[in-house]
Amino acid sequence: MTPNEYVFSSESVGEGHPDKVSDYISDSVLDACLAADPESRVACETLVKSNHVILAGEITTSAELNFEEIVRQAIREIGYVNGDDVFHADKVFFSNLLTTQSADIAQGVDARSAEGKETDEQGAGDQGIMFGYACRETPEMMPAAIMYAHQILMELARLRKSGEVSWLRPDCKSQVSVRCDANGPIRIDTVVVSTQHTADVSHATIKDFIVNKVIRQVLPGHMLAESTRYLVNPTGRFVIGGPEGDAGLTGRKIIVDTYGGWGRHGGGAFSGKDPSKVDRSAAYMCRWVAKTVVAAGLADIVELQAAYAIGYSEPVSIRVETFDTGKVPDAIIEAAIREVFQFKPAAIVEQLDLLRPIYRATTHYGHFGKADLPWEQTNKAGELKAAVERIGAPETTHAS
Repeated sequence: MTPNEYVFSSESVGEGHPDKVSDYISDSVLDACLAADPESRVACETLVKSNHVILAGEITTSAELNFEEIVRQAIREIGYVNGDDVFHADKVFFSNLLTTQSADIAQGVDARSAEGKETDEQGAGDQGIMFGYACRETPEMMPAAIMYAHQILMELARLRKSGEVSWLRPDCKSQVSVRCDANGPIRIDTVVVSTQHTADVSHATIKDFIVNKVIRQVLPGHMLAESTRYLVNPTGRFVIGGPEGDAGLTGRKIIVDTYGGWGRHGGGAFSGKDPSKVDRSAAYMCRWVAKTVVAAGLADIVELQAAYAIGYSEPVSIRVETFDTGKVPDAIIEAAIREVFQFKPAAIVEQLDLLRPIYRATTHYGHFGKADLPWEQTNKAGELKAAVERIGAPETTHAS
Protein backbone atom coordinates (compact mmCIF):
# COMPACT_ATOMS: atom_id res chain seq x y z
CA MET A 1 0.00 0.00 0.00
CA THR A 2 1.39 3.39 -0.97
CA PRO A 3 1.24 6.30 1.50
CA ASN A 4 -1.75 7.76 -0.36
CA GLU A 5 -3.77 4.55 -0.45
CA TYR A 6 -6.40 3.41 2.02
CA VAL A 7 -9.09 0.73 2.26
CA PHE A 8 -12.75 1.56 2.92
CA SER A 9 -15.40 -1.08 3.67
CA SER A 10 -19.20 -1.09 3.44
CA GLU A 11 -21.73 -3.80 4.24
CA SER A 12 -25.17 -4.79 3.04
CA VAL A 13 -27.73 -7.20 4.45
CA GLY A 14 -30.27 -9.32 2.60
CA GLU A 15 -34.07 -9.45 2.71
CA GLY A 16 -34.08 -12.25 5.27
CA HIS A 17 -31.85 -10.47 7.78
CA PRO A 18 -33.98 -9.95 10.93
CA ASP A 19 -33.68 -6.15 10.84
CA LYS A 20 -34.60 -6.07 7.16
CA VAL A 21 -37.57 -8.36 7.80
CA SER A 22 -38.75 -5.73 10.28
CA ASP A 23 -38.11 -2.89 7.82
CA TYR A 24 -40.03 -4.65 5.07
CA ILE A 25 -43.03 -5.36 7.29
CA SER A 26 -43.08 -1.71 8.38
CA ASP A 27 -42.88 -0.43 4.79
CA SER A 28 -45.55 -2.92 3.71
CA VAL A 29 -47.88 -1.48 6.35
CA LEU A 30 -47.02 2.04 5.17
CA ASP A 31 -47.73 1.21 1.52
CA ALA A 32 -51.05 -0.41 2.41
CA CYS A 33 -52.09 2.70 4.32
CA LEU A 34 -51.07 5.10 1.53
CA ALA A 35 -52.73 2.97 -1.15
CA ALA A 36 -56.08 3.29 0.64
CA ASP A 37 -55.61 6.77 2.15
CA PRO A 38 -52.79 8.98 0.81
CA GLU A 39 -53.17 11.28 3.82
CA SER A 40 -52.30 8.49 6.27
CA ARG A 41 -49.88 9.29 9.06
CA VAL A 42 -47.74 6.27 9.72
CA ALA A 43 -44.93 5.52 12.15
CA CYS A 44 -44.84 1.74 12.23
CA GLU A 45 -42.18 -0.18 14.15
CA THR A 46 -41.75 -3.94 13.95
CA LEU A 47 -40.05 -6.42 16.27
CA VAL A 48 -39.40 -9.98 15.11
CA LYS A 49 -37.95 -12.84 17.14
CA SER A 50 -38.28 -16.61 16.80
CA ASN A 51 -41.90 -17.13 15.66
CA HIS A 52 -43.27 -13.78 16.87
CA VAL A 53 -44.03 -10.47 15.14
CA ILE A 54 -45.00 -7.37 17.11
CA LEU A 55 -46.22 -4.13 15.51
CA ALA A 56 -46.00 -0.92 17.54
CA GLY A 57 -46.16 2.79 16.80
CA GLU A 58 -48.74 5.30 15.68
CA ILE A 59 -51.02 5.18 12.65
CA THR A 60 -53.82 7.60 11.81
CA THR A 61 -55.68 6.58 8.66
CA SER A 62 -59.16 6.21 7.21
CA ALA A 63 -58.11 2.89 5.68
CA GLU A 64 -59.56 -0.32 7.07
CA LEU A 65 -56.69 -2.79 6.94
CA ASN A 66 -55.94 -6.33 8.05
CA PHE A 67 -52.51 -5.76 9.56
CA GLU A 68 -51.96 -9.43 10.30
CA GLU A 69 -52.44 -10.39 6.65
CA ILE A 70 -50.10 -7.57 5.55
CA VAL A 71 -47.46 -8.95 7.91
CA ARG A 72 -47.85 -12.53 6.70
CA GLN A 73 -47.71 -11.48 3.05
CA ALA A 74 -44.53 -9.50 3.61
CA ILE A 75 -42.87 -12.50 5.25
CA ARG A 76 -44.08 -14.69 2.38
CA GLU A 77 -42.52 -12.35 -0.20
CA ILE A 78 -39.18 -12.42 1.62
CA GLY A 79 -39.17 -16.22 1.41
CA TYR A 80 -39.73 -17.60 4.90
CA VAL A 81 -42.04 -20.36 3.66
CA ASN A 82 -39.87 -23.45 4.02
CA GLY A 83 -41.06 -26.39 6.06
CA ASP A 84 -38.11 -26.17 8.46
CA ASP A 85 -38.47 -22.41 9.09
CA VAL A 86 -39.24 -21.55 12.72
CA PHE A 87 -40.12 -18.07 11.45
CA HIS A 88 -42.75 -18.95 8.82
CA ALA A 89 -45.26 -16.71 7.04
CA ASP A 90 -48.22 -18.90 7.97
CA LYS A 91 -47.16 -19.83 11.50
CA VAL A 92 -45.88 -16.71 13.25
CA PHE A 93 -47.73 -15.30 16.25
CA PHE A 94 -48.84 -11.70 15.67
CA SER A 95 -49.35 -8.87 18.17
CA ASN A 96 -50.69 -5.40 17.34
CA LEU A 97 -49.71 -2.51 19.65
CA LEU A 98 -50.47 0.33 17.21
CA THR A 99 -52.21 3.50 18.38
CA THR A 100 -53.09 6.79 16.64
CA GLN A 101 -50.71 9.72 16.23
CA SER A 102 -50.28 12.05 19.20
CA ALA A 103 -52.51 15.13 18.90
CA ASP A 104 -49.61 17.33 20.02
CA ILE A 105 -47.44 16.10 17.14
CA ALA A 106 -50.35 16.22 14.67
CA GLN A 107 -51.00 19.91 15.24
CA GLY A 108 -47.39 20.70 14.38
CA VAL A 109 -47.49 18.67 11.18
CA ASP A 110 -50.98 19.65 10.01
CA ALA A 111 -51.35 22.64 7.69
CA ARG A 112 -53.41 24.60 10.23
CA SER A 113 -52.85 27.18 12.91
CA ALA A 114 -52.50 26.20 16.57
CA GLU A 115 -51.64 28.00 19.76
CA GLY A 116 -47.88 28.41 19.99
CA LYS A 117 -47.31 27.44 16.34
CA GLU A 118 -45.79 30.23 14.25
CA THR A 119 -47.54 29.49 10.93
CA ASP A 120 -50.50 27.59 9.54
CA GLU A 121 -48.27 25.65 7.12
CA GLN A 122 -47.40 21.98 7.34
CA GLY A 123 -44.44 21.67 9.67
CA ALA A 124 -41.74 19.07 10.05
CA GLY A 125 -42.80 16.01 12.03
CA ASP A 126 -39.71 16.25 14.21
CA GLN A 127 -36.45 18.08 14.61
CA GLY A 128 -33.43 16.49 13.00
CA ILE A 129 -30.54 16.66 10.56
CA MET A 130 -30.55 14.89 7.19
CA PHE A 131 -27.79 14.30 4.68
CA GLY A 132 -27.65 13.58 0.96
CA TYR A 133 -24.58 12.45 -0.96
CA ALA A 134 -23.54 11.82 -4.56
CA CYS A 135 -20.26 11.11 -6.34
CA ARG A 136 -18.89 9.76 -9.62
CA GLU A 137 -17.54 6.42 -8.36
CA THR A 138 -20.36 4.37 -9.93
CA PRO A 139 -23.01 4.88 -12.63
CA GLU A 140 -25.56 5.27 -9.83
CA MET A 141 -23.51 8.19 -8.43
CA MET A 142 -23.05 6.21 -5.23
CA PRO A 143 -19.91 5.15 -3.31
CA ALA A 144 -18.45 2.02 -4.84
CA ALA A 145 -18.17 -0.15 -1.72
CA ILE A 146 -21.84 0.00 -0.78
CA MET A 147 -23.06 -0.51 -4.36
CA TYR A 148 -20.86 -3.58 -4.77
CA ALA A 149 -22.12 -5.00 -1.47
CA HIS A 150 -25.75 -4.48 -2.57
CA GLN A 151 -25.15 -6.05 -5.98
CA ILE A 152 -23.86 -9.29 -4.46
CA LEU A 153 -27.00 -9.73 -2.35
CA MET A 154 -29.36 -8.74 -5.15
CA GLU A 155 -27.93 -11.58 -7.22
CA LEU A 156 -28.19 -14.00 -4.29
CA ALA A 157 -31.87 -13.08 -3.89
CA ARG A 158 -32.48 -13.57 -7.61
CA LEU A 159 -30.90 -17.00 -7.59
CA ARG A 160 -32.79 -18.06 -4.46
CA LYS A 161 -36.21 -16.83 -5.59
CA SER A 162 -35.84 -18.25 -9.10
CA GLY A 163 -35.20 -21.71 -7.64
CA GLU A 164 -31.87 -22.04 -9.42
CA VAL A 165 -30.14 -22.82 -6.12
CA SER A 166 -32.20 -24.94 -3.75
CA TRP A 167 -29.93 -24.69 -0.68
CA LEU A 168 -30.01 -20.88 -0.34
CA ARG A 169 -32.10 -19.39 2.48
CA PRO A 170 -33.22 -15.76 2.98
CA ASP A 171 -30.75 -14.48 5.62
CA CYS A 172 -27.46 -13.15 4.24
CA LYS A 173 -24.88 -10.39 4.55
CA SER A 174 -22.07 -9.01 2.41
CA GLN A 175 -19.16 -6.66 2.96
CA VAL A 176 -16.81 -5.19 0.37
CA SER A 177 -13.47 -3.51 1.12
CA VAL A 178 -12.28 -1.20 -1.65
CA ARG A 179 -8.70 0.05 -1.95
CA CYS A 180 -8.64 3.73 -2.96
CA ASP A 181 -6.27 6.62 -3.58
CA ALA A 182 -6.81 10.33 -4.16
CA ASN A 183 -8.39 9.59 -7.54
CA GLY A 184 -10.94 7.10 -6.20
CA PRO A 185 -11.32 3.29 -6.14
CA ILE A 186 -8.40 1.19 -7.40
CA ARG A 187 -9.44 -2.40 -6.74
CA ILE A 188 -11.43 -4.60 -4.40
CA ASP A 189 -9.30 -5.79 -1.49
CA THR A 190 -11.68 -8.18 0.34
CA VAL A 191 -15.20 -9.56 -0.15
CA VAL A 192 -17.09 -11.12 2.74
CA VAL A 193 -20.32 -13.04 2.16
CA SER A 194 -22.33 -14.96 4.74
CA THR A 195 -25.42 -16.75 3.49
CA GLN A 196 -27.90 -18.92 5.31
CA HIS A 197 -28.17 -22.41 3.81
CA THR A 198 -29.75 -25.82 4.28
CA ALA A 199 -27.97 -28.32 6.51
CA ASP A 200 -27.12 -30.75 3.71
CA VAL A 201 -24.79 -28.55 1.60
CA SER A 202 -21.01 -28.51 2.15
CA HIS A 203 -18.99 -25.40 2.94
CA ALA A 204 -16.78 -26.08 -0.11
CA THR A 205 -19.83 -26.08 -2.40
CA ILE A 206 -21.10 -22.83 -0.89
CA LYS A 207 -17.75 -21.06 -1.22
CA ASP A 208 -17.15 -22.16 -4.81
CA PHE A 209 -20.66 -21.05 -5.79
CA ILE A 210 -20.50 -17.68 -4.05
CA VAL A 211 -17.07 -16.80 -5.44
CA ASN A 212 -17.51 -18.02 -9.02
CA LYS A 213 -21.25 -17.74 -9.66
CA VAL A 214 -22.04 -14.62 -7.68
CA ILE A 215 -19.08 -12.38 -6.83
CA ARG A 216 -17.16 -12.81 -10.09
CA GLN A 217 -20.36 -12.50 -12.11
CA VAL A 218 -21.66 -9.25 -10.63
CA LEU A 219 -18.62 -7.23 -9.55
CA PRO A 220 -16.57 -5.35 -12.16
CA GLY A 221 -13.82 -7.64 -13.42
CA HIS A 222 -11.25 -4.87 -13.54
CA MET A 223 -11.77 -4.26 -9.83
CA LEU A 224 -10.94 -7.86 -8.87
CA ALA A 225 -7.28 -8.87 -8.58
CA GLU A 226 -5.23 -11.97 -7.80
CA SER A 227 -4.76 -10.54 -4.34
CA THR A 228 -8.51 -10.11 -3.68
CA ARG A 229 -9.58 -12.17 -0.66
CA TYR A 230 -12.90 -14.02 -0.56
CA LEU A 231 -14.26 -14.85 2.89
CA VAL A 232 -17.42 -16.94 2.52
CA ASN A 233 -19.40 -18.11 5.57
CA PRO A 234 -16.32 -17.57 7.74
CA THR A 235 -17.83 -19.38 10.74
CA GLY A 236 -18.17 -22.54 8.62
CA ARG A 237 -21.92 -22.96 9.10
CA PHE A 238 -24.99 -20.72 8.81
CA VAL A 239 -28.12 -22.90 9.02
CA ILE A 240 -29.89 -21.08 11.86
CA GLY A 241 -30.70 -17.60 10.65
CA GLY A 242 -33.35 -14.93 10.37
CA PRO A 243 -35.51 -14.14 13.40
CA GLU A 244 -34.87 -17.66 14.72
CA GLY A 245 -31.22 -16.79 15.24
CA ASP A 246 -31.47 -13.12 16.15
CA ALA A 247 -34.05 -10.47 16.98
CA GLY A 248 -34.87 -7.83 14.38
CA LEU A 249 -36.06 -4.25 14.74
CA THR A 250 -37.14 -1.57 12.28
CA GLY A 251 -34.53 1.08 11.63
CA ARG A 252 -31.34 -0.66 12.75
CA LYS A 253 -29.64 -0.72 9.35
CA ILE A 254 -29.46 3.01 8.59
CA ILE A 255 -25.93 2.86 7.18
CA VAL A 256 -26.85 -0.02 4.87
CA ASP A 257 -29.87 2.05 3.82
CA THR A 258 -27.77 5.10 2.85
CA TYR A 259 -24.13 5.41 1.82
CA GLY A 260 -22.36 2.58 3.58
CA GLY A 261 -20.70 4.92 6.05
CA TRP A 262 -19.03 6.99 3.34
CA GLY A 263 -21.44 9.93 3.45
CA ARG A 264 -22.56 11.21 6.81
CA HIS A 265 -25.89 10.22 8.38
CA GLY A 266 -28.17 12.28 10.58
CA GLY A 267 -29.32 9.28 12.61
CA GLY A 268 -32.99 8.98 11.66
CA ALA A 269 -34.29 5.73 10.18
CA PHE A 270 -36.57 5.54 7.12
CA SER A 271 -38.76 2.45 7.06
CA GLY A 272 -42.31 2.57 8.35
CA LYS A 273 -42.51 6.38 8.23
CA ASP A 274 -44.82 8.37 5.97
CA PRO A 275 -43.27 11.38 4.17
CA SER A 276 -44.47 13.92 6.72
CA LYS A 277 -41.52 12.57 8.72
CA VAL A 278 -38.51 14.54 7.49
CA ASP A 279 -36.21 11.77 8.73
CA ARG A 280 -37.28 10.06 5.53
CA SER A 281 -38.53 12.65 3.07
CA ALA A 282 -35.81 15.25 3.66
CA ALA A 283 -33.09 12.59 3.37
CA TYR A 284 -34.58 11.65 0.00
CA MET A 285 -34.70 15.34 -0.92
CA CYS A 286 -31.05 15.84 -0.01
CA ARG A 287 -30.04 12.84 -2.13
CA TRP A 288 -32.07 14.21 -5.07
CA VAL A 289 -30.39 17.58 -4.85
CA ALA A 290 -26.89 16.18 -4.34
CA LYS A 291 -27.25 13.85 -7.32
CA THR A 292 -28.56 16.73 -9.44
CA VAL A 293 -25.49 18.81 -8.56
CA VAL A 294 -23.18 16.05 -9.76
CA ALA A 295 -25.30 15.35 -12.86
CA ALA A 296 -25.17 19.05 -13.73
CA GLY A 297 -21.37 18.91 -13.76
CA LEU A 298 -21.08 21.40 -10.89
CA ALA A 299 -19.01 19.05 -8.70
CA ASP A 300 -17.66 15.49 -8.63
CA ILE A 301 -18.59 14.90 -4.98
CA VAL A 302 -21.40 16.58 -3.06
CA GLU A 303 -22.75 16.26 0.45
CA LEU A 304 -25.83 18.26 1.41
CA GLN A 305 -27.15 18.78 4.94
CA ALA A 306 -30.59 20.08 5.88
CA ALA A 307 -31.90 20.59 9.43
CA TYR A 308 -35.46 21.02 10.68
CA ALA A 309 -37.40 21.99 13.80
CA ILE A 310 -40.63 20.20 14.73
CA GLY A 311 -43.72 22.10 13.62
CA TYR A 312 -41.69 24.58 11.56
CA SER A 313 -41.94 24.59 7.78
CA GLU A 314 -38.64 26.11 6.66
CA PRO A 315 -35.40 24.22 7.24
CA VAL A 316 -33.32 25.93 9.90
CA SER A 317 -30.18 25.36 7.83
CA ILE A 318 -28.93 24.05 4.47
CA ARG A 319 -25.24 23.40 3.82
CA VAL A 320 -23.39 22.28 0.69
CA GLU A 321 -19.93 20.67 0.75
CA THR A 322 -18.13 19.65 -2.46
CA PHE A 323 -14.80 18.60 -0.90
CA ASP A 324 -12.76 20.80 -3.26
CA THR A 325 -14.32 19.18 -6.35
CA GLY A 326 -16.70 22.03 -7.14
CA LYS A 327 -16.43 23.79 -10.49
CA VAL A 328 -17.82 26.94 -8.83
CA PRO A 329 -17.77 28.07 -5.19
CA ASP A 330 -19.96 26.07 -2.81
CA ALA A 331 -21.81 29.26 -1.82
CA ILE A 332 -22.91 29.75 -5.43
CA ILE A 333 -24.13 26.16 -5.67
CA GLU A 334 -26.05 26.59 -2.43
CA ALA A 335 -27.69 29.77 -3.67
CA ALA A 336 -28.73 28.02 -6.89
CA ILE A 337 -30.11 25.06 -4.95
CA ARG A 338 -32.27 27.37 -2.85
CA GLU A 339 -33.59 28.95 -6.05
CA VAL A 340 -34.43 25.70 -7.87
CA PHE A 341 -35.54 23.39 -5.03
CA GLN A 342 -38.07 23.87 -2.24
CA PHE A 343 -37.25 22.30 1.12
CA LYS A 344 -40.49 22.81 3.07
CA PRO A 345 -41.97 19.42 4.06
CA ALA A 346 -45.13 19.89 1.98
CA ALA A 347 -43.04 21.02 -1.00
CA ILE A 348 -40.78 17.97 -0.72
CA VAL A 349 -43.82 15.70 -0.81
CA GLU A 350 -45.19 17.51 -3.86
CA GLN A 351 -41.92 17.69 -5.81
CA LEU A 352 -41.16 13.99 -5.32
CA ASP A 353 -44.81 12.82 -5.39
CA LEU A 354 -44.35 10.91 -2.14
CA LEU A 355 -47.95 10.17 -1.12
CA ARG A 356 -47.88 6.91 -3.04
CA PRO A 357 -47.28 3.27 -2.07
CA ILE A 358 -43.68 3.20 -3.34
CA TYR A 359 -41.85 2.40 -0.14
CA ARG A 360 -41.52 -1.39 -0.24
CA ALA A 361 -39.32 -0.84 -3.29
CA THR A 362 -36.90 1.11 -1.11
CA THR A 363 -36.50 -1.30 1.80
CA HIS A 364 -33.89 -3.69 0.44
CA TYR A 365 -30.42 -2.99 -0.97
CA GLY A 366 -30.36 0.70 -0.12
CA HIS A 367 -32.80 3.56 -0.50
CA PHE A 368 -30.49 5.23 -3.03
CA GLY A 369 -29.07 4.16 -6.38
CA LYS A 370 -32.29 2.63 -7.80
CA ALA A 371 -33.01 4.32 -11.11
CA ASP A 372 -36.82 4.28 -10.94
CA LEU A 373 -37.20 6.09 -7.61
CA PRO A 374 -38.20 9.77 -7.84
CA TRP A 375 -35.23 11.11 -5.85
CA GLU A 376 -32.84 9.37 -8.24
CA GLN A 377 -33.97 11.45 -11.22
CA THR A 378 -31.73 14.20 -12.61
CA ASN A 379 -34.37 16.07 -14.60
CA LYS A 380 -33.53 19.39 -12.90
CA ALA A 381 -29.81 19.31 -13.75
CA GLY A 382 -30.20 21.80 -16.60
CA GLU A 383 -32.29 24.17 -14.51
CA LEU A 384 -29.77 24.06 -11.67
CA LYS A 385 -26.86 24.72 -14.00
CA ALA A 386 -28.72 27.64 -15.52
CA ALA A 387 -29.38 29.05 -12.05
CA VAL A 388 -25.66 28.91 -11.28
CA GLU A 389 -24.94 30.81 -14.47
CA ARG A 390 -27.59 33.43 -13.66
CA ILE A 391 -26.13 34.00 -10.25
CA GLY A 392 -22.91 34.83 -12.06
CA ALA A 393 -20.42 32.24 -10.95
CA PRO A 394 -17.14 32.23 -12.89
CA GLU A 395 -16.80 29.12 -15.01
CA THR A 396 -13.41 27.94 -13.81
CA THR A 397 -12.98 29.12 -10.22
CA HIS A 398 -11.97 26.64 -7.53
CA ALA A 399 -14.46 25.72 -4.83
CA SER A 400 -14.39 27.88 -1.71
